[in-house]
This record gives sequence, C-alpha cells and structure tokens, in this order.
Amino acid sequence: MQRLMIADESDIVRKVGKRILSELGFLVAEAGSMREAITGCHAELPNFLIVDAALEGALDLIAAVRAMPNGKSVRIFYCVIEADLRKMMVGKRAGADDFLLKPFDRKILTSVFSGLAQAA
Repeated sequence: MQRLMIADESDIVRKVGKRILSELGFLVAEAGSMREAITGCHAELPNFLIVDAALEGALDLIAAVRAMPNGKSVRIFYCVIEADLRKMMVGKRAGADDFLLKPFDRKILTSVFSGLAQAA
C-alpha cells in the first residue's frame, strides 16, 4: 500500500483529504505542522507528500524531505490557493514535483491520485 502524508495546518483539510485518499487505497498520515511532518517522515518516509503552501515552514519541509535518505524518491505536491506562478516557482525550486490547487475536493484528488495508489 502506498503511503501518503498531508501536511496542512487545517484539521478539516487533513480529515477530508485523508478520508478521500484512504478510499482510493492510500495509507494516509497527517501532520499539522512542519515539525510533525518532519518527525513523521523520519519515522516512515511516505511515497507522496502534500504540503500546503500556507504551512509555516512549508519550503523548509520540502527541502528537509529532499535531504533525507531516499527523500528524492518522494513525490511532493505543493498546494497553492490560486495558480500563482511566483509561488509555484518558489515551491518548484524548493523541490516540489507537482502542484494541487486548493480547495481540493473528491474530483480533483481522484483525478490526480487514483492511478497512483496501487502503482509501486
């Protein structure tokens, strides 16, 4: 089973994301802060990481994951509220692989992640 972590300060965003992504077949972990996410990644590195751009230390989190052993293999999705090219480029330079627009819903998460849950 593919592991995925959602790093977002919003309890609601994490809960909704976890419910939808769990239904798609992911083993989902939650982190409400950069520190929680780094601790969780050290314990068990996820295959996928969703990082909210508004999370305090989001770029540091991405850089920290990339610096971990096997951290380059994690597919990181950087969540932005709008298609802000400047913010997206900053996320890309920090090491993000892809982007998600917030607020995300079942349709968006399903279209992005449905084929990735079983791929190993």
